[in-house]
Amino acid sequence: MPDVTLLNIGRTIRVPDGETILSAALAEGIDYPHGCKSGRCGICKSRRASGDVDLLDHSRFALTPAERDAGLILACRAVPKGSASVAWLEDEDTARHPVRSIEAEVVGTELLTHDILRLRLKGGSPPLQFAPGQYATLELPGETSRDYSMANAPGAEVVEFHVRRVPGGRTSGAIHDRLQTGDRVWLTGPRGAANLRAGHTGPILAVAGGSGLAPILSILESAVAQGMRQPIRVYIGGRDERDLYGLDRLARLAAQHGDMTVTPVLSAPSAPTDRRTGFLHTVVHADLQAFDGWKCYTAGPPAMIDALTEVVLARGLQREDLHADVFFTPTTAPRSVEIAAAD
Repeated sequence: MPDVTLLNIGRTIRVPDGETILSAALAEGIDYPHGCKSGRCGICKSRRASGDVDLLDHSRFALTPAERDAGLILACRAVPKGSASVAWLEDEDTARHPVRSIEAEVVGTELLTHDILRLRLKGGSPPLQFAPGQYATLELPGETSRDYSMANAPGAEVVEFHVRRVPGGRTSGAIHDRLQTGDRVWLTGPRGAANLRAGHTGPILAVAGGSGLAPILSILESAVAQGMRQPIRVYIGGRDERDLYGLDRLARLAAQHGDMTVTPVLSAPSAPTDRRTGFLHTVVHADLQAFDGWKCYTAGPPAMIDALTEVVLARGLQREDLHADVFFTPTTAPRSVEIAAAD
């Protein structure tokens, strides 16, 4: 069981064989900057000061070969081969709310689409504190814990989540079928670093697929409430009309803001439609030509985010201005790349 020293906080942790540095740090309650936990967003990018690691499969947009050669790793994909030391890259805009575990009561449930449930929870003193765009771990008695993004702006006593029923998924099925008003659950959070950067003054691109609208709503509501007046371009996607939701809520935000546009996109409509059609990244590509000086906040399935990432980076978005929340469930064993310490 290797020892890994986290140089930012001067603490050494033990990493179980085969586990990543990030998973071990989170298990110890350490607020290690991270987002997708699947090697796709780059938020947990760290500098390897010593030691060897196996680097599991990851997106080339999250960590380039040149960055690997320069000694950078992704903590969520780095499995230490022995003692090592690392330092995460500091980001002054990354949220730093303390991680807490609180008991919460179900105060409401509502179907938003045929497979997405709005879950409203109240609990904790003070209530769960988070930055817009972060997520929490939800635990039901007898079920595996799962991560869900907050869908409302921070500061309210009630926290909202959007839970998609995953085919064959026990936890999402239990949330949809079993949870009732008055039931008790546990929340642990906040987690993630794909949060709103309130100090940014340039344009904003916000792209959501399916229940990825949850963190995007939190970001947009907070941006409007904080008086961020720059142009905001919002794209939300679903396969068919029945997969879209939140349009009235987005319309109200756009009216309040004054320079926000909302574009719904259907990838596989079952009937003639006046909506834009195709994949989200192709519609963004058709509409917007340059992203230098922009921030991009995106949440949804991996394929969507990978395709969007390629578009926005090719058109000038700086890598550090991409903040992605990847709704990712591993289905195959990851490949790995050996990263060795220099002699």
